[in-house]
Amino acid sequence: MTTEEKEIFVIDHKKESDVVITLAGNPNVGKSSVFNELTGLRQHTGNWPGKTVDLAQGRTEFEGQGFILVDLPGTYSLSAHSAEEEIARDFIQSNESQATIVVCDATSLERNLNLVLQIMQLTPNVIVCVNLLDEAKKKKIHINLEKLQELLGVPVVGTSAVKKQGLDTLMEKTKGVIDGDITSNPFMMEALQQIHADKETETLAIVDRASVIAKEVTIFEDKNFDLKDQKLDKLLTQKSTGIPIMILLLMLIFWFTIEGADGPSDFLADNFDKFGNWLMVITTSWGIPHIIRDVLINGVYKVLSTVVAVMLPPMAIFFPLFTLLEDFGYLPRVAFNLDKHFQKAGACGKQALTMCMGFGCNAAGVVGARIIDSPRERLIAIITNNFVPCNGRFPILITVITVFFTGGAVGLLGSIKSAAFLTGVILLGVFTTIFVSRLLSKTILEGIPSSFTLELPPYRKPQVGQVIVRSIFDRTLFVLWRAIIVAAPAGLIIWVLANVSIGDQSILQSVTGFIDPFARLMGLDGTILMAFILGLPANEIVIPIMIMGYMATGTITDFSSLDQFRQLLLSNGWTWLTAMNVILFTLYHWPCSTTLLTIYKETKSKKWTFASFIIPTIIGVGITMLTTAIAHLFHLV
Repeated sequence: MTTEEKEIFVIDHKKESDVVITLAGNPNVGKSSVFNELTGLRQHTGNWPGKTVDLAQGRTEFEGQGFILVDLPGTYSLSAHSAEEEIARDFIQSNESQATIVVCDATSLERNLNLVLQIMQLTPNVIVCVNLLDEAKKKKIHINLEKLQELLGVPVVGTSAVKKQGLDTLMEKTKGVIDGDITSNPFMMEALQQIHADKETETLAIVDRASVIAKEVTIFEDKNFDLKDQKLDKLLTQKSTGIPIMILLLMLIFWFTIEGADGPSDFLADNFDKFGNWLMVITTSWGIPHIIRDVLINGVYKVLSTVVAVMLPPMAIFFPLFTLLEDFGYLPRVAFNLDKHFQKAGACGKQALTMCMGFGCNAAGVVGARIIDSPRERLIAIITNNFVPCNGRFPILITVITVFFTGGAVGLLGSIKSAAFLTGVILLGVFTTIFVSRLLSKTILEGIPSSFTLELPPYRKPQVGQVIVRSIFDRTLFVLWRAIIVAAPAGLIIWVLANVSIGDQSILQSVTGFIDPFARLMGLDGTILMAFILGLPANEIVIPIMIMGYMATGTITDFSSLDQFRQLLLSNGWTWLTAMNVILFTLYHWPCSTTLLTIYKETKSKKWTFASFIIPTIIGVGITMLTTAIAHLFHLV
């Protein structure tokens, strides 16, 4: 192992007497739910394979003894063919781990027992946790836990983590194993070691034994227990209906986001503006110098309040809806539908999952690329993640689409048209992702596509309350806080550029005039291009900077109506071509600074970070120049 890999095995002991327990298991068995319920942490439990890619730690106490629980990545085996398998195997064998709880899914025990038997080959201190008994009961699947314990030779406990059932018994058995009061069957351990000694037949022997044990202890009262799942899969994954339903669901999510976020955004913007005016009055009465008031309120505060007002409402709607689909088990079906397209592009089907994560935040999509085993394919996923517009770019897209292309329709019809148009833009981003992935895999990242196991987990009724809490705290507020941290210094820089003059013009106006000829070749203008450049820290401030540039106000400005905004744009020479090129450049331009820093952190390479910056930028500049040239050639403007 490298030094970097060893660092993740550093355990945070609060007391010297704390003992370390490993939580292992296949993906989608509720392992992270067991972890959360025992430790009280809100570890994210995404319903797709390989979502947990690091070692999460948490502490709990039982009968006066402190326990450190380590949640391993979900894995199907310990053959070390992937980073997840290697991490799981090495930690279980390490001196830190004193016992291993292997979490199994009661509805598919046979598959899970393969991993149980492999872990028993590594350590005798194993406790088998048969989770999701509530789901098994609904499907009329019965597990004879006593017989399973007898056949395995290690303690077996039945649980339903989401209902907090069986967890005390699980900890009781675990403590018994660590204290030496409960020991494994030595004959079973010896038999597994003999299997391990014969490398040629080991895998087949483990699979056969798991199959025999599962058949001995499992009773299927209803042979068609998964008939509903099969019917849904036929609808959601077959060629003729899978992609259309995916597009329809995407449009529906965007419609809910657009329709629901408009009012709250206006409410926040109005109240932030009132609070800003109050701050100005108060600081004036306190005798604070004008320049300080101007910098802090018209500079930093205005940018921060704009970012919050623009980002918070759509994220508070988009993330819960997205998480509901995730918990329901739909996202693996998206990966299944897109897998063949990414395979043809020389990339990995798991890239579909990282692409979905990019909708919320491209930085999150970049981190999510850790689930891709191949370093080559992981780089492709990282470089192309920016082609999926993140939550910060949605306000630009929605505003321009509404003002110039669907503004004639009001109410429900208007929001539906906006959602449909936005869905079309998103699909263009998906097609670009696949195209650029293919281009990279045939040139600088050439190689053979890898294969991977993609489990289609059972459909599950989402825990709506948990979804709302988790998506608000784990995603919405996390992304918002990161944007605020970046936006605060950006507000200061923007204020300086807009208020410090060289000659009779501000620095902002001078730079805008300098880059204007190049921007015109792209069908834009200097103000628009400057707004994108200054929007590097956070895309949410692009529109406000644009308005500030057109009005030459020296401070971030907003409008009370889209009609006023449209008139401002038209008076500054905007046409349908300008609007189209703004949409295209929003889709195809450099990642924000947060994403670029995340890319560097993940790749440890300036070269690949620069590639992630320059590739979308070249495409953005090139495609806007092309559309402008074609429009002028055919006299369309």
